[in-house]
Amino acid sequence: MTSASVSTTSRPPHPFFVLAAALLLPGMGQVLNGMLVRAWIMLFFALSLGVVSWHMTTPEHSFVGRHAGGFFVYAVMVMDAYVWARYRHTLARVRAGQR
Repeated sequence: MTSASVSTTSRPPHPFFVLAAALLLPGMGQVLNGMLVRAWIMLFFALSLGVVSWHMTTPEHSFVGRHAGGFFVYAVMVMDAYVWARYRHTLARVRAGQR
């Protein structure tokens, strides 16, 4: 069996597994969903906005406040990964004839 046939016939990962991976490693949820370009783009924006918000704040702000832009994109990344994983999982179940 080739790797191409395995990836097209295998079931997508469970949405909770993707959610846990996305919470632990930024961008991993998109990777598990097969959206590599989307993962790179979101990582770029998370890092970029984290740096921008760091430069726009003062040292008196908290760590989260200084990197608020990056944390915002990280939160969007987690939600995006879960929503797409849930969609793919539901679609696979419908195509398999399950409810």
